Amino acid sequence: MAKSSTGMEENVAALLSYVLGWVTGLIFFLIEKESKFVKFHAMQSIITFGALTILYIILAWIPILGWVLGAIIWILEVVLWIVLMIKAYQGVKFKLPFAGDLAEKWSA
Repeated sequence: MAKSSTGMEENVAALLSYVLGWVTGLIFFLIEKESKFVKFHAMQSIITFGALTILYIILAWIPILGWVLGAIIWILEVVLWIVLMIKAYQGVKFKLPFAGDLAEKWSA
C-alpha cells in the first residue's frame, strides 16, 4: 500500500477511520487530501456509524422493546466494526449495501 497524505500507510489510515466510529471517520475524511481509499473508508464510517448512533438515540426513547432492539443491534454493530477494520487493513475496498454506494459517491 502507498502512503496517504497523513503520512501513514493507506491501509492503516483506513483502519483508524473506523476505530471510534463516525468520529474518527470524520477526522480522517477532513485531514486526508489524496487517498481515495482512505476517504472512502472514512466516509463509509461516517455514514454507517452515524446512522447507527441516530438509531440508538431513537431506540433509547422506546421502553423495553427499544432497549432489546438496541442491544441486538449493538452486538451486530460490534461484529460489523471488526469486519470493516479487518477489511480496511487488508487493503480491501469492502462496500456495505447502501452506505458503501453513498461513501463511494461522496468521497470522490
